[in-house]
Amino acid sequence: MSFKDHFSARAALYATYRPGYPDSLFSHLATLPLSRQVACDCATGNGQAARGLIEHFTRVIAMDASQSQLSHAGRSEGVNYVAAGAEAFPLRARSVDIVTVAQALHWLELEQFYGEVRRVLVPRGVCAVWGYGDPVLDDAKLHEAVHRFNRVTIESYWAPERMSLLEGYATIPFPFREVAQPAFTLECNWTLAELVGYLRTWSATAAYAADRRVDPVIEVEAELATIWGPPDAKKTLRWPLFLRVGYA
Repeated sequence: MSFKDHFSARAALYATYRPGYPDSLFSHLATLPLSRQVACDCATGNGQAARGLIEHFTRVIAMDASQSQLSHAGRSEGVNYVAAGAEAFPLRARSVDIVTVAQALHWLELEQFYGEVRRVLVPRGVCAVWGYGDPVLDDAKLHEAVHRFNRVTIESYWAPERMSLLEGYATIPFPFREVAQPAFTLECNWTLAELVGYLRTWSATAAYAADRRVDPVIEVEAELATIWGPPDAKKTLRWPLFLRVGYA
C-alpha cells in the first residue's frame, strides 16, 4: 500500500533536529497496560518514541513504511525496527500490550490501522496516540518571527491532514474505550542552529523548497540571527503535548 511520504527526503535532518518526548510521558504510558512485555510503535520515523518505550517494556517493535527513516533510527537494545506500514502489522494476533503512534496518526489510513490495532492487542491492551502543534518561544520577538514563517511564508504548503494535529486529534475517530489523560509539555533549550534545523524538518518547508527551488528557512534564519544574540545562546521552546488513550 502506498503511503503519504513527507519525510523520507529529510530523514537525516529529522533524526538530528526533531525534539524528543519527555521521560514522564513514557513513565505514564508504562502504567496503563496490564503487562509490559511488548510495545509496538507505528510510524516510528527515526525511533524517538521507540527508544523511550524500551526503558519500560521488554521489547519494542518499531515500524515505519519509510526505509530512509529507519536507516537513520537510533539503535537501542530491545528495539526491533521493521519496514512495514501501519495498516498491515507483521505481528500475530493478541501479541502486543500497547500500540503507540507519535505525531503521525493524521497520516494513517485509520480504518485499516484501527483494525490491525484491535487484532494485535492483548485483552485490555492499550492504544496511545499523541502529538504536538506549533512551538512557543519564550522570547516574544523570536516567537513572532517563527510564527510568521509558519503561518504566512509556508502556510499554503502544509498538508490538510495537519489541521487535525493542530486540533489535538479531537476530530479524529478513536474507537476504543477512552480514558482521560494528564497534560504533558515537550521542552527544548536550543541554539539558533538547532532551531533552524528543526524548521527544515517541517513537511511544508520541504514542499515550499521543492515547488519554488529555494530554501525558505534562509530568510527567517537571517531575521532570527538579528534577535538571537550569540548564536550558541540557548533559547527555550515549548510544545503542549496532547495524548489520547483507549483500551481494546
